[in-house]
Amino acid sequence: MNEQDLRHLLTITVEDVRPAHPAVAGWERARRTRRTRRAVGAVALAVTLLSGGAVAALRPPAGPPPDRAVAPTVEPSQAPPVQRLPAELGYPGDPLARLADPATVPLSARPVRRALALFQPFDEDHRTDGPVRVLGDDGVVRALDVVTPAPTRDRAGNEATALKPGVLSPDGRSAAFVQTGSLLLVDLTTAAVRRIPLDGDLELVVWAGDRVVVGGDDRVYAVDRASGAASPMDVSAWDLVAPDPAAGREAVLVEVGGERGGLLLRTRSARDGAVRTEQRITDTVLPTPYQVNEFYGRGWLHGERLARSAWIVSDVIDGAEGVVVLDARTGTVAHVLDLGRDRWKSCCEVLGWDDRGAVLLRLQPGGLLRWHPDTGEVTGVVRNLTGTIALAG
Repeated sequence: MNEQDLRHLLTITVEDVRPAHPAVAGWERARRTRRTRRAVGAVALAVTLLSGGAVAALRPPAGPPPDRAVAPTVEPSQAPPVQRLPAELGYPGDPLARLADPATVPLSARPVRRALALFQPFDEDHRTDGPVRVLGDDGVVRALDVVTPAPTRDRAGNEATALKPGVLSPDGRSAAFVQTGSLLLVDLTTAAVRRIPLDGDLELVVWAGDRVVVGGDDRVYAVDRASGAASPMDVSAWDLVAPDPAAGREAVLVEVGGERGGLLLRTRSARDGAVRTEQRITDTVLPTPYQVNEFYGRGWLHGERLARSAWIVSDVIDGAEGVVVLDARTGTVAHVLDLGRDRWKSCCEVLGWDDRGAVLLRLQPGGLLRWHPDTGEVTGVVRNLTGTIALAG
């Protein structure tokens, strides 16, 4: 074990004894579970890297059918690969800032045309504090009164709030809450609720076209949004990246995961989850000593770019918080937002992209930010919003 690895292990050990924060405990438990599985599986697994396969799989076809949306090609960015928060954040005003307002009407009395976001408030003890808020595109904040989702539980009995990034559909018309033994589908435009029975301890949701991918540590299902039919799927509920809504039903699914020195980008068939390609994620464009250690939270695709939160090696510490943007065709890291060391562990989960190519992310304990990786601009959305948020695509 070299000196750098020893520093990395000591950093993890020190951070693990910090006070627990239930808002992020689910992802942290998942990280530890995945780390154990990978440590065991790495002894027997040999990975064949298909260097050009993911490029071909993600590149739009030359002549797509007229009803198939094609994700935009990313123009090269002139911004530096490593970026930082400004000394003072500006708050220019944002429609999402209304999430801080109390609900003024129940959803059943005034359904939305389209929801921009969902928000589950927490109290000072980080317990759920009141119903889920539904922010409509009309600026009105509603209370989700037609159902009260129970906390999710893993196999060990650990609980987490049912509202997590990813539960709101990209079109803002539906919400999917996993429960132990079922999936709740809420039509936010009518306030109707459907319960679909499913086996297992389910924890996470990813919308993928007209299907909802739900799962936990030991099983994953693909649930048809219209019929409710569910079929097992061989993907990782933790490492699956939320697809770009414009990519269409048949777009490949993408996973990113692993640890420093073995980070992988994997593509899978949208039909059955079969692996198509695997390739290493490279961060050689980053200046020394910057490296990506490990990802956490949900990853999000926007065209050919992928954003996910990570622990990184910075020029100050091994184990800093950061957000990574990489090229989903090649696995090459393009940009890192260095968030520094004096933050909660797993503080800064990515919540998605906006239509202008900005990454939206949390900044615990209560901040919500927009980061434009192409320019390096970072602006504030909300200063203090304690709880969990799910955004529409």
